[in-house]
Amino acid sequence: MSNSIHPTAIIEDGATLGEGVKIGPYCVVGAEAKLGDEVELLSHVVVVGRTSIGARCKVYPFASIGHRPQDLKYAGEPSTLEIGENTTIREHVTINPGTAGGGMLTRIGNNCWIMIGVHIGHDCIIGNNVVFSNNVTFAGHCRVDDYVVMSGYSGATQFVHIGAHAFVGGLTKVEKHLIPYGAAVGNPAELSGLNLVGLKRRGFDRDAIHNLRTAYRMIFASEGTLRERVEDAAAIFPKDELVQDVVKFIVEAKDMPLTLPRNGHSDL
Repeated sequence: MSNSIHPTAIIEDGATLGEGVKIGPYCVVGAEAKLGDEVELLSHVVVVGRTSIGARCKVYPFASIGHRPQDLKYAGEPSTLEIGENTTIREHVTINPGTAGGGMLTRIGNNCWIMIGVHIGHDCIIGNNVVFSNNVTFAGHCRVDDYVVMSGYSGATQFVHIGAHAFVGGLTKVEKHLIPYGAAVGNPAELSGLNLVGLKRRGFDRDAIHNLRTAYRMIFASEGTLRERVEDAAAIFPKDELVQDVVKFIVEAKDMPLTLPRNGHSDL
């Protein structure tokens, strides 16, 4: 399968192109960049640095992928950016590589849908099947697990961890860790419940959802310290995967703050 490269595109010596790659007008592919099979850059796309883009990704005009991190501490270290397969990156998206202070790696998973104007900062680790709506922004060192949905103009501050299957409403500022399957809205974000719509759409078992709702009420709407409430939920649902996901997330957060419901208590 041959490649298609527009005559106005600049492909620097050393760039690695897979088979069936399509590069449109005025794109720039840097010397250390790697494009997988059937990657398509529509036009005016810049891919530079130690950046790899997986097979069948599609990148829309004016996206800037792999340029120098927006971190004053960055000193030119050879950090990397990895983007998985089948990911769509729309117009004006910016994605930065890692830094020495964050593991030297920014990574984005497979089958992601990244819409117009999204910014993903240095050292972020993004899972698979995420959806980031227009103008979602992530500061450095964020972690976003699989199947997270972020609505337009929402964002996360540095070091925030958003658990799998969580939903973040539009214009929401996430400053604290957000549990798996949780839903958050507001500025600053508050935990508004569970992402029940997302769970049903993805075919989760009805009984499992019911147990998760019960555990949620135990953890966030009952008496006692957060540690006691989490331990109670873990004991009552020892074999329930969704409940244990939430328990594990909270336990591993340790002293890091959690996004809580309004008037919620985080004391351990």
